[in-house]
Amino acid sequence: MKEQIKYAEILLKECLQLKKNQPLFVSINVERYDFARIVSKVAYEIGVKDVYIELVDPYERHNSLQYLSIEELKKHHLWNKTKWDEYAKKNAAFLMLVSETPGLMKDIETDKVVTMSDYALKTRKFFNKARDKQSLAWCIAAVPTELWAKKIFPNNDDCVNKLWDCIYKTCEINTSNPSEKLKSKINTMSKRAKLLNKYHFQKLIYKNSLGTDFEISLLDKTLWCTACQKLITGTTIIPNFPSEEIFTSPDMNSANGIVYASKPLCYQDVIINDFYLKFKNGKVIEAFAKEGNDTLQKLLKSCKNIDRLGEIALVPYDSPISNLNMIFYETLFDENAACHIALGDSFPECITDGDKKTKKELSKEGLNNCTNHVDFMVGTKDLQIIGITYDNKEIPIFENGNFSKYFDI
Repeated sequence: MKEQIKYAEILLKECLQLKKNQPLFVSINVERYDFARIVSKVAYEIGVKDVYIELVDPYERHNSLQYLSIEELKKHHLWNKTKWDEYAKKNAAFLMLVSETPGLMKDIETDKVVTMSDYALKTRKFFNKARDKQSLAWCIAAVPTELWAKKIFPNNDDCVNKLWDCIYKTCEINTSNPSEKLKSKINTMSKRAKLLNKYHFQKLIYKNSLGTDFEISLLDKTLWCTACQKLITGTTIIPNFPSEEIFTSPDMNSANGIVYASKPLCYQDVIINDFYLKFKNGKVIEAFAKEGNDTLQKLLKSCKNIDRLGEIALVPYDSPISNLNMIFYETLFDENAACHIALGDSFPECITDGDKKTKKELSKEGLNNCTNHVDFMVGTKDLQIIGITYDNKEIPIFENGNFSKYFDI
Protein backbone atom coordinates (compact mmCIF):
# COMPACT_ATOMS: atom_id res chain seq x y z
CA MET A 1 0.00 0.00 0.00
CA LYS A 2 2.85 2.40 0.82
CA GLU A 3 4.33 1.95 -2.67
CA GLN A 4 0.94 2.53 -4.30
CA ILE A 5 0.58 5.82 -2.43
CA LYS A 6 4.08 6.87 -3.55
CA TYR A 7 3.20 5.86 -7.12
CA ALA A 8 -0.02 7.92 -7.05
CA GLU A 9 1.85 10.92 -5.62
CA ILE A 10 4.50 10.79 -8.35
CA LEU A 11 1.81 10.56 -11.04
CA LEU A 12 -0.24 13.48 -9.74
CA LYS A 13 2.43 15.78 -8.30
CA GLU A 14 5.37 15.19 -10.66
CA CYS A 15 3.92 13.89 -13.93
CA LEU A 16 0.69 15.92 -14.03
CA GLN A 17 1.72 18.80 -11.76
CA LEU A 18 -1.87 18.70 -10.49
CA LYS A 19 -3.03 22.00 -9.01
CA LYS A 20 -5.47 22.88 -6.23
CA ASN A 21 -9.05 23.14 -7.56
CA GLN A 22 -8.06 21.65 -10.94
CA PRO A 23 -10.46 18.88 -12.05
CA LEU A 24 -8.96 15.40 -12.49
CA PHE A 25 -10.13 12.79 -15.01
CA VAL A 26 -8.94 9.24 -14.31
CA SER A 27 -9.40 6.36 -16.76
CA ILE A 28 -8.68 2.97 -15.18
CA ASN A 29 -9.46 -0.73 -15.53
CA VAL A 30 -12.45 -1.68 -13.38
CA GLU A 31 -10.32 -4.39 -11.73
CA ARG A 32 -8.07 -1.71 -10.22
CA TYR A 33 -10.73 0.47 -8.60
CA ASP A 34 -8.76 0.05 -5.38
CA PHE A 35 -5.93 2.10 -6.89
CA ALA A 36 -8.43 4.66 -8.26
CA ARG A 37 -9.47 5.30 -4.64
CA ILE A 38 -5.84 5.93 -3.68
CA VAL A 39 -5.45 8.35 -6.60
CA SER A 40 -8.60 10.25 -5.68
CA LYS A 41 -7.51 10.50 -2.02
CA VAL A 42 -4.14 11.99 -3.03
CA ALA A 43 -5.98 14.38 -5.39
CA TYR A 44 -8.33 15.56 -2.65
CA GLU A 45 -5.34 16.11 -0.35
CA ILE A 46 -3.85 18.36 -3.03
CA GLY A 47 -7.07 20.39 -3.05
CA VAL A 48 -8.92 18.99 -6.05
CA LYS A 49 -12.70 19.25 -5.78
CA ASP A 50 -13.77 17.34 -8.91
CA VAL A 51 -12.45 13.81 -9.57
CA TYR A 52 -14.12 11.79 -12.32
CA ILE A 53 -13.32 8.06 -12.53
CA GLU A 54 -13.92 6.35 -15.88
CA LEU A 55 -13.98 2.59 -15.31
CA VAL A 56 -12.76 0.59 -18.30
CA ASP A 57 -14.05 -2.99 -18.53
CA PRO A 58 -12.32 -4.89 -21.37
CA TYR A 59 -14.57 -7.92 -20.88
CA GLU A 60 -17.67 -5.80 -21.32
CA ARG A 61 -16.08 -4.25 -24.41
CA HIS A 62 -15.50 -7.78 -25.71
CA ASN A 63 -19.14 -8.74 -25.07
CA SER A 64 -20.44 -5.63 -26.82
CA LEU A 65 -18.27 -6.34 -29.87
CA GLN A 66 -19.45 -9.93 -29.93
CA TYR A 67 -23.19 -9.20 -29.91
CA LEU A 68 -23.79 -5.67 -31.23
CA SER A 69 -23.58 -4.21 -34.73
CA ILE A 70 -21.29 -1.31 -35.61
CA GLU A 71 -24.22 1.12 -35.54
CA GLU A 72 -25.35 -0.19 -32.16
CA LEU A 73 -21.81 0.03 -30.80
CA LYS A 74 -21.53 3.68 -31.83
CA LYS A 75 -24.44 4.48 -29.49
CA HIS A 76 -22.90 2.56 -26.58
CA HIS A 77 -21.20 4.41 -23.71
CA LEU A 78 -18.24 1.98 -23.87
CA TRP A 79 -17.19 3.46 -27.22
CA ASN A 80 -18.29 7.07 -26.82
CA LYS A 81 -15.64 9.26 -25.19
CA THR A 82 -17.43 12.64 -25.21
CA LYS A 83 -16.98 12.77 -21.42
CA TRP A 84 -13.29 13.38 -22.16
CA ASP A 85 -14.23 16.54 -24.08
CA GLU A 86 -16.43 17.70 -21.20
CA TYR A 87 -13.50 17.55 -18.80
CA ALA A 88 -11.00 18.91 -21.31
CA LYS A 89 -13.17 22.03 -21.54
CA LYS A 90 -12.85 22.33 -17.73
CA ASN A 91 -9.05 22.31 -18.11
CA ALA A 92 -8.86 19.02 -16.23
CA ALA A 93 -5.71 16.95 -15.85
CA PHE A 94 -6.02 13.48 -17.42
CA LEU A 95 -4.51 10.33 -15.92
CA MET A 96 -4.85 7.30 -18.20
CA LEU A 97 -4.02 4.16 -16.22
CA VAL A 98 -3.69 1.40 -18.79
CA SER A 99 -3.81 -2.37 -18.38
CA GLU A 100 -3.54 -5.03 -21.06
CA THR A 101 -5.74 -8.09 -21.58
CA PRO A 102 -3.58 -9.85 -24.21
CA GLY A 103 -5.49 -12.09 -26.58
CA LEU A 104 -8.94 -11.17 -25.24
CA MET A 105 -10.19 -10.02 -28.65
CA LYS A 106 -8.82 -12.95 -30.66
CA ASP A 107 -12.34 -14.31 -31.35
CA ILE A 108 -13.72 -10.92 -32.42
CA GLU A 109 -13.86 -9.88 -36.07
CA THR A 110 -10.77 -7.75 -36.73
CA ASP A 111 -12.74 -5.11 -38.69
CA LYS A 112 -14.94 -4.48 -35.66
CA VAL A 113 -12.05 -4.05 -33.25
CA VAL A 114 -10.18 -1.66 -35.52
CA THR A 115 -13.28 0.30 -36.58
CA MET A 116 -14.51 0.86 -33.03
CA SER A 117 -11.06 1.72 -31.70
CA ASP A 118 -10.77 4.42 -34.36
CA TYR A 119 -14.34 5.59 -33.66
CA ALA A 120 -13.66 5.97 -29.93
CA LEU A 121 -10.69 8.23 -30.67
CA LYS A 122 -12.81 10.40 -32.95
CA THR A 123 -15.46 11.00 -30.26
CA ARG A 124 -13.03 13.02 -28.13
CA LYS A 125 -12.00 15.65 -30.67
CA PHE A 126 -11.73 18.56 -28.24
CA PHE A 127 -9.45 16.55 -25.95
CA ASN A 128 -7.28 15.48 -28.88
CA LYS A 129 -6.94 19.05 -30.14
CA ALA A 130 -6.15 20.44 -26.67
CA ARG A 131 -3.54 17.75 -26.10
CA ASP A 132 -1.91 18.46 -29.47
CA LYS A 133 -1.88 22.18 -28.70
CA GLN A 134 -0.23 21.43 -25.33
CA SER A 135 -2.98 23.18 -23.43
CA LEU A 136 -3.85 20.39 -20.99
CA ALA A 137 -1.98 18.07 -18.64
CA TRP A 138 -2.09 14.36 -19.38
CA CYS A 139 -0.17 11.26 -18.41
CA ILE A 140 -0.29 7.59 -19.35
CA ALA A 141 0.85 5.10 -16.70
CA ALA A 142 -0.03 1.48 -15.93
CA VAL A 143 -1.67 -0.69 -13.30
CA PRO A 144 -1.54 -4.51 -13.24
CA THR A 145 -4.53 -6.80 -13.72
CA GLU A 146 -4.96 -10.55 -13.36
CA LEU A 147 -5.02 -11.54 -17.04
CA TRP A 148 -2.13 -9.23 -17.93
CA ALA A 149 -0.01 -10.50 -15.02
CA LYS A 150 -0.83 -14.14 -15.89
CA LYS A 151 0.34 -13.57 -19.46
CA ILE A 152 3.73 -12.39 -18.18
CA PHE A 153 4.08 -14.76 -15.20
CA PRO A 154 1.94 -17.82 -16.08
CA ASN A 155 3.37 -20.02 -13.32
CA ASN A 156 3.28 -17.52 -10.48
CA ASP A 157 0.39 -17.65 -8.01
CA ASP A 158 1.16 -14.10 -6.89
CA CYS A 159 1.53 -12.72 -10.41
CA VAL A 160 -0.34 -9.44 -9.83
CA ASN A 161 1.93 -8.40 -6.95
CA LYS A 162 4.96 -9.48 -8.98
CA LEU A 163 3.85 -7.19 -11.81
CA TRP A 164 3.29 -4.37 -9.30
CA ASP A 165 6.89 -4.91 -8.16
CA CYS A 166 8.12 -4.67 -11.77
CA ILE A 167 6.24 -1.40 -12.23
CA TYR A 168 7.72 -0.01 -9.01
CA LYS A 169 11.19 -1.04 -10.14
CA THR A 170 10.99 0.48 -13.63
CA CYS A 171 9.51 3.68 -12.20
CA GLU A 172 12.02 3.63 -9.30
CA ILE A 173 9.16 4.00 -6.81
CA ASN A 174 10.88 1.75 -4.27
CA THR A 175 13.92 4.04 -3.98
CA SER A 176 14.43 6.43 -1.08
CA ASN A 177 13.60 9.48 -3.23
CA PRO A 178 11.77 8.60 -6.49
CA SER A 179 11.14 12.27 -7.23
CA GLU A 180 14.86 13.08 -7.30
CA LYS A 181 15.59 9.94 -9.36
CA LEU A 182 13.03 11.09 -11.92
CA LYS A 183 14.47 14.60 -12.11
CA SER A 184 17.99 13.22 -12.59
CA LYS A 185 16.87 10.96 -15.44
CA ILE A 186 15.00 13.79 -17.16
CA ASN A 187 18.09 16.00 -16.86
CA THR A 188 20.27 13.39 -18.65
CA MET A 189 17.70 12.87 -21.40
CA SER A 190 17.33 16.63 -21.90
CA LYS A 191 21.09 17.01 -22.40
CA ARG A 192 21.09 14.26 -25.03
CA ALA A 193 18.14 15.85 -26.81
CA LYS A 194 20.05 19.14 -26.97
CA LEU A 195 23.01 17.33 -28.55
CA LEU A 196 20.75 15.69 -31.14
CA ASN A 197 19.26 19.08 -31.99
CA LYS A 198 22.73 20.62 -32.21
CA TYR A 199 23.88 18.05 -34.80
CA HIS A 200 20.91 18.97 -37.03
CA PHE A 201 20.44 15.57 -38.65
CA GLN A 202 18.99 15.31 -42.13
CA LYS A 203 18.70 11.52 -42.30
CA LEU A 204 18.90 8.45 -40.04
CA ILE A 205 19.97 4.98 -41.24
CA TYR A 206 18.99 1.88 -39.18
CA LYS A 207 20.55 -1.59 -39.44
CA ASN A 208 20.54 -4.73 -37.30
CA SER A 209 20.82 -8.51 -37.52
CA LEU A 210 17.05 -9.04 -37.61
CA GLY A 211 17.17 -7.67 -41.16
CA THR A 212 16.26 -4.05 -40.53
CA ASP A 213 17.76 -1.90 -43.28
CA PHE A 214 15.91 1.34 -43.24
CA GLU A 215 16.39 5.08 -43.67
CA ILE A 216 14.24 8.08 -42.92
CA SER A 217 14.64 11.83 -43.35
CA LEU A 218 14.10 14.59 -40.81
CA LEU A 219 12.76 18.04 -41.52
CA ASP A 220 14.97 21.11 -41.43
CA LYS A 221 12.94 22.39 -38.42
CA THR A 222 13.08 19.08 -36.54
CA LEU A 223 13.25 19.17 -32.74
CA TRP A 224 14.12 16.19 -30.54
CA CYS A 225 11.99 16.00 -27.39
CA THR A 226 12.06 14.08 -24.11
CA ALA A 227 9.57 12.76 -21.58
CA CYS A 228 8.95 16.34 -20.46
CA GLN A 229 6.42 18.51 -22.23
CA LYS A 230 6.02 22.22 -21.56
CA LEU A 231 2.41 23.35 -21.72
CA ILE A 232 1.38 26.76 -23.01
CA THR A 233 0.69 27.68 -19.37
CA GLY A 234 4.38 27.18 -18.60
CA THR A 235 3.78 24.01 -16.57
CA THR A 236 6.08 21.07 -17.40
CA ILE A 237 4.44 17.63 -17.41
CA ILE A 238 5.56 14.04 -18.08
CA PRO A 239 3.03 12.47 -20.49
CA ASN A 240 4.40 8.91 -20.26
CA PHE A 241 5.59 7.25 -17.08
CA PRO A 242 7.98 5.55 -17.11
CA SER A 243 9.83 7.04 -20.07
CA GLU A 244 13.33 6.43 -21.41
CA GLU A 245 12.78 7.88 -24.88
CA ILE A 246 14.08 10.83 -26.82
CA PHE A 247 11.81 11.23 -29.82
CA THR A 248 10.92 13.29 -32.86
CA SER A 249 8.57 13.23 -35.84
CA PRO A 250 10.12 12.52 -39.26
CA ASP A 251 9.26 13.59 -42.77
CA MET A 252 6.17 11.43 -43.42
CA ASN A 253 7.10 10.95 -47.09
CA SER A 254 10.68 9.79 -46.63
CA ALA A 255 10.83 6.28 -45.12
CA ASN A 256 12.47 3.67 -47.35
CA GLY A 257 13.54 0.11 -46.64
CA ILE A 258 12.45 -2.60 -44.24
CA VAL A 259 12.05 -2.69 -40.46
CA TYR A 260 11.54 -5.77 -38.31
CA ALA A 261 9.72 -5.56 -34.98
CA SER A 262 11.92 -6.64 -32.09
CA LYS A 263 9.06 -7.24 -29.62
CA PRO A 264 5.36 -8.19 -29.87
CA LEU A 265 2.77 -5.45 -30.26
CA CYS A 266 -0.44 -5.82 -28.25
CA TYR A 267 -2.95 -3.77 -30.24
CA GLN A 268 -6.47 -3.53 -28.77
CA ASP A 269 -5.90 -6.81 -26.90
CA VAL A 270 -4.75 -8.63 -30.06
CA ILE A 271 -1.12 -9.75 -30.16
CA ILE A 272 0.82 -8.97 -33.35
CA ASN A 273 4.17 -10.72 -33.30
CA ASP A 274 7.20 -11.46 -35.47
CA PHE A 275 6.33 -8.87 -38.11
CA TYR A 276 7.98 -6.53 -40.60
CA LEU A 277 7.03 -3.44 -42.57
CA LYS A 278 8.51 -2.40 -45.90
CA PHE A 279 8.40 1.29 -46.87
CA LYS A 280 8.73 3.21 -50.12
CA ASN A 281 8.63 7.01 -50.17
CA GLY A 282 7.11 7.06 -46.71
CA LYS A 283 4.31 4.56 -47.31
CA VAL A 284 4.04 0.94 -46.16
CA ILE A 285 4.00 -1.15 -49.34
CA GLU A 286 4.31 -4.58 -47.74
CA ALA A 287 3.76 -6.02 -44.27
CA PHE A 288 3.46 -9.44 -42.69
CA ALA A 289 3.13 -10.87 -39.18
CA LYS A 290 3.48 -14.54 -38.25
CA GLU A 291 0.96 -13.92 -35.47
CA GLY A 292 -1.90 -11.42 -35.76
CA ASN A 293 -1.36 -10.74 -39.47
CA ASP A 294 -5.05 -10.10 -40.15
CA THR A 295 -5.12 -7.41 -37.45
CA LEU A 296 -1.91 -5.86 -38.82
CA GLN A 297 -3.34 -5.66 -42.34
CA LYS A 298 -6.62 -4.14 -41.09
CA LEU A 299 -4.72 -1.67 -38.91
CA LEU A 300 -2.76 -0.46 -41.94
CA LYS A 301 -6.04 0.32 -43.71
CA SER A 302 -8.01 1.57 -40.71
CA CYS A 303 -7.66 5.32 -41.27
CA LYS A 304 -5.96 7.88 -43.49
CA ASN A 305 -2.15 8.01 -43.17
CA ILE A 306 -1.89 5.17 -40.64
CA ASP A 307 0.46 3.53 -43.16
CA ARG A 308 3.00 6.34 -42.73
CA LEU A 309 5.26 7.16 -39.79
CA GLY A 310 4.67 9.86 -37.19
CA GLU A 311 7.44 9.18 -34.70
CA ILE A 312 10.93 7.79 -34.27
CA ALA A 313 12.26 7.32 -30.75
CA LEU A 314 15.69 6.53 -29.34
CA VAL A 315 15.87 4.27 -26.27
CA PRO A 316 19.11 2.64 -25.05
CA TYR A 317 19.02 -1.16 -25.03
CA ASP A 318 20.77 -0.95 -21.66
CA SER A 319 17.81 0.64 -19.85
CA PRO A 320 15.91 -0.24 -16.65
CA ILE A 321 13.02 -1.89 -18.49
CA SER A 322 15.22 -3.73 -20.97
CA ASN A 323 17.44 -5.00 -18.16
CA LEU A 324 14.46 -6.82 -16.61
CA ASN A 325 14.71 -9.08 -19.67
CA MET A 326 10.96 -9.54 -20.00
CA ILE A 327 8.16 -8.66 -22.40
CA PHE A 328 5.34 -6.66 -20.83
CA TYR A 329 2.88 -6.96 -23.75
CA GLU A 330 2.11 -3.30 -23.04
CA THR A 331 3.50 -0.62 -25.34
CA LEU A 332 4.06 1.85 -22.51
CA PHE A 333 6.75 -0.43 -21.10
CA ASP A 334 7.98 -2.33 -24.14
CA GLU A 335 8.56 0.86 -26.15
CA ASN A 336 10.79 2.08 -23.32
CA ALA A 337 12.89 -1.07 -23.48
CA ALA A 338 14.00 -0.45 -27.07
CA CYS A 339 14.11 2.05 -29.88
CA HIS A 340 10.72 2.30 -31.51
CA ILE A 341 8.89 3.96 -34.36
CA ALA A 342 5.19 4.74 -34.70
CA LEU A 343 2.63 4.57 -37.44
CA GLY A 344 0.17 7.44 -37.59
CA ASP A 345 -0.02 10.86 -36.03
CA SER A 346 2.98 13.13 -35.56
CA PHE A 347 3.78 15.44 -32.65
CA PRO A 348 3.46 19.21 -33.26
CA GLU A 349 6.15 19.94 -30.66
CA CYS A 350 8.70 18.11 -32.82
CA ILE A 351 9.21 21.02 -35.20
CA THR A 352 9.91 24.67 -34.45
CA ASP A 353 6.68 26.53 -33.59
CA GLY A 354 4.66 23.40 -34.40
CA ASP A 355 2.28 24.04 -31.51
CA LYS A 356 1.23 27.29 -33.21
CA LYS A 357 0.23 25.61 -36.48
CA THR A 358 -2.95 23.84 -37.58
CA LYS A 359 -3.00 20.19 -38.59
CA LYS A 360 -3.25 21.27 -42.22
CA GLU A 361 -0.21 23.52 -41.88
CA LEU A 362 1.75 20.76 -40.15
CA SER A 363 0.91 18.38 -43.00
CA LYS A 364 2.34 20.88 -45.49
CA GLU A 365 5.51 20.95 -43.40
CA GLY A 366 5.78 17.16 -43.79
CA LEU A 367 4.31 15.88 -40.52
CA ASN A 368 1.76 13.08 -40.52
CA ASN A 369 -1.88 13.86 -39.73
CA CYS A 370 -3.77 10.78 -38.56
CA THR A 371 -6.45 9.91 -36.02
CA ASN A 372 -4.36 7.07 -34.56
CA HIS A 373 -0.81 6.55 -33.29
CA VAL A 374 0.64 3.04 -32.89
CA ASP A 375 4.14 2.45 -31.55
CA PHE A 376 6.14 -0.71 -32.18
CA MET A 377 9.64 -1.71 -31.13
CA VAL A 378 12.61 -2.05 -33.48
CA GLY A 379 15.57 -1.79 -31.09
CA THR A 380 17.98 -4.69 -30.53
CA LYS A 381 21.30 -5.14 -28.74
CA ASP A 382 23.11 -4.82 -32.09
CA LEU A 383 21.13 -1.91 -33.54
CA GLN A 384 23.25 0.63 -35.41
CA ILE A 385 21.85 4.09 -36.22
CA ILE A 386 23.91 6.47 -38.36
CA GLY A 387 22.93 10.11 -38.57
CA ILE A 388 23.69 12.22 -41.63
CA THR A 389 23.78 15.94 -40.82
CA TYR A 390 22.57 18.72 -43.10
CA ASP A 391 26.22 19.57 -43.77
CA ASN A 392 26.82 15.92 -44.80
CA LYS A 393 28.74 14.70 -41.74
CA GLU A 394 28.24 11.08 -40.69
CA ILE A 395 27.73 10.65 -36.94
CA PRO A 396 27.09 7.30 -35.20
CA ILE A 397 24.08 7.83 -32.94
CA PHE A 398 23.65 4.24 -31.75
CA GLU A 399 26.26 1.49 -31.61
CA ASN A 400 25.44 -1.99 -30.31
CA GLY A 401 22.02 -0.90 -29.19
CA ASN A 402 23.11 2.10 -27.09
CA PHE A 403 24.03 5.74 -27.58
CA SER A 404 27.49 6.18 -29.08
CA LYS A 405 30.37 8.05 -27.43
CA TYR A 406 29.15 11.23 -29.15
CA PHE A 407 26.22 11.28 -26.70
CA ASP A 408 27.98 10.36 -23.45
CA ILE A 409 26.68 12.54 -20.63
